[in-house]
Amino acid sequence: MNLISRIGQHFQDSAQTKLVASAMLAPRIADAVEAMVGCLLGNGKILACGNGGSAADAQHFAAELVGRFEMERQGLAAIALSTDTSIMTAIGNDYGFKAIFDKQVRALGQPGDVLLAISTSGNSANVIEAIHAAHDNDLRVVALTGKGGGEIAELLLDSDVHICVPSERTARIQEVHLLTIHCLCDGIDGLLLGVEE
Repeated sequence: MNLISRIGQHFQDSAQTKLVASAMLAPRIADAVEAMVGCLLGNGKILACGNGGSAADAQHFAAELVGRFEMERQGLAAIALSTDTSIMTAIGNDYGFKAIFDKQVRALGQPGDVLLAISTSGNSANVIEAIHAAHDNDLRVVALTGKGGGEIAELLLDSDVHICVPSERTARIQEVHLLTIHCLCDGIDGLLLGVEE
């Protein structure tokens, strides 16, 4: 195995996936930014959830909003639902792993809030349950998926935003999800702070 060549191929594949995704996803990312800014201006909050790498992405997103992305500003209301181990293990123990986000969305979500639901496959059962809870409580959903969107694609309402990476490879999907999160953060800051183009 030529390790250097293999590493170089990852860079090439990642760049190509991002270029293909750019034209397709930019309008949807813009819609998501506008939905999130509307939520925040209405004194709402953004709840974010996902498993594994997607849990890390949810935490990354919340950290950028509560802290800062690239510009100084007041902290923005965002909560990653994958961070409180006591809540997650209590719910998982009493109700099952499938309910760990659902129960939190029902407890913390208010009408006008946004749920950022991240699932590489689009088939994560606990993220799907969180989307049901969001719809039941009048939250708008922004879904980050790949692999065609899976079951999540079938659940979303016309008012929701689906950002589905055009790839079947988990690593490539996760790479585009991270870039999308940075685009969301930049767009939110740009709209809220009135940044000139």
